[in-house]
Order: sequence, then structure tokens, then C-alpha cells
Amino acid sequence: MVKLVAVYSKPEDAEAFERHYFQTHLPIAKKMPGLVKCEIERVTGSPMPGTETPYLAAHMYFADMGTLHAAMKSEEGKAAAKDLMSFAGRYVRMFFTEVVDR
Repeated sequence: MVKLVAVYSKPEDAEAFERHYFQTHLPIAKKMPGLVKCEIERVTGSPMPGTETPYLAAHMYFADMGTLHAAMKSEEGKAAAKDLMSFAGRYVRMFFTEVVDR
């Protein structure tokens, strides 16, 4: 299992950001083919003093990296990326992660 993880810093207008994120962006992103599960988390703090605390984190699960890359290249993936950059480009950092079972 692999994930596309998006970590968002706190936007200047959190209310407008969340309205767009949950009403517009998330419905587009959830249409990506091969998406197994999507989790959105609000960051509530950090045990490390002085650490910049992100605002939100999104975890989008896919079966494997090939499926994730295909989803990103799909029309739905391109639409999600275009929308993301239009309202959150300066707030988001994205990562590919792999679930490690040990």
C-alpha cells in the first residue's frame, strides 16, 4: 500500500480555505481512479516545542505506486492537481509514502 500525503500549512483565511477544500477540492480528488481510502486530519499540536505545526494533512491510499502514478495522470488527477494549485499551491507540500509492515 502506498499513499499520496499532502501537508498544509495554516492558510491566511482558514474559513475560505476549508470551504473550498471540503466542498470543491476533496470531491474532485476522491474521483481519482484506484483510490482505496482518503483520510483528512486536522493537526492539533506537536510534542516538539518550536516546531511549525501544519494545519491539515491528507492521506490518499493506493494499492501500489503504479496505480498512484496512473491516478495522478488521469483526467481526475489532473483536475485535482489544477484545483489544488489554484487555491492551496503556496500552503501544500506533497509526499509519496509506502506503508511499512514489520
